[in-house]
Amino acid sequence: MRLDLSYNTLCAIGAAALLSALLSACVTQSGGPQLKSGQTKEDSARPFVQLGQKYLEMGKLEIAKENLLKALTYDPKSVDAHTVLATLYDRVGDHQAAEANFREAAELAPKAGSANSNYGLYLCKLGKFTESRKYFDIALADGFYADRATVYTNAGTCQLLGKGSLDQAESDFRHALEIDPNNLQALYQLASVLYQKNDFFKARAFIQRYDALGQPSPDALLLARNIEVKLGHPDSAHDYAQRLRDQFPDSEQARTLDSASPSS
Repeated sequence: MRLDLSYNTLCAIGAAALLSALLSACVTQSGGPQLKSGQTKEDSARPFVQLGQKYLEMGKLEIAKENLLKALTYDPKSVDAHTVLATLYDRVGDHQAAEANFREAAELAPKAGSANSNYGLYLCKLGKFTESRKYFDIALADGFYADRATVYTNAGTCQLLGKGSLDQAESDFRHALEIDPNNLQALYQLASVLYQKNDFFKARAFIQRYDALGQPSPDALLLARNIEVKLGHPDSAHDYAQRLRDQFPDSEQARTLDSASPSS
């Protein structure tokens, strides 16, 4: 089991089934955790990780923490336990403990896409943009990792947040779209990058692809409007502006139009 908790919903596993698995997986003695005959450390830790996941999903954070720490008494090298525990610490605002557990998971699985992607994303969240790139690159080098499009998208977004290379960000988003042509975030971000690079015709193409997927957002509609303004298409710009006002009347993006020229 390898968890990618930054991108996927926590597993919904029935508590009763978990408890049954827990009782059959291990025995507790006064001297500490003991493995049943034929069981590995990972086998014995897994039910506690699953319980930790479930309780985290339910918002019962103390019980989740107890189970995850118990999992680590059975298997201190459990990547899954460290990953879920990192997510829990992040939720309660203990960023130092969260980073330490994401880092531990990455160190325990130094070539694994999931663990390194999670750590890279968390470093980006903490503003450690340059350091995060190393772990995104490790994740991308894992040919068996299925979610490489998301890694490229996150790496490109981190480039933008860190005011890094627009060319590198563009490359990342293009790679993401080669893998997943309908990746909404990559489509929007690539259009945004091309807009910043004054390549308005190409920016228009990608924001139109985004719009065609039928999931409008205030940011995307405002960007589409601005692109049309730059291209000298007042009617199209007006249409996007009107959609923004109609669909998201209370958004900050709609309010920015109040100070725009009448043609908007």
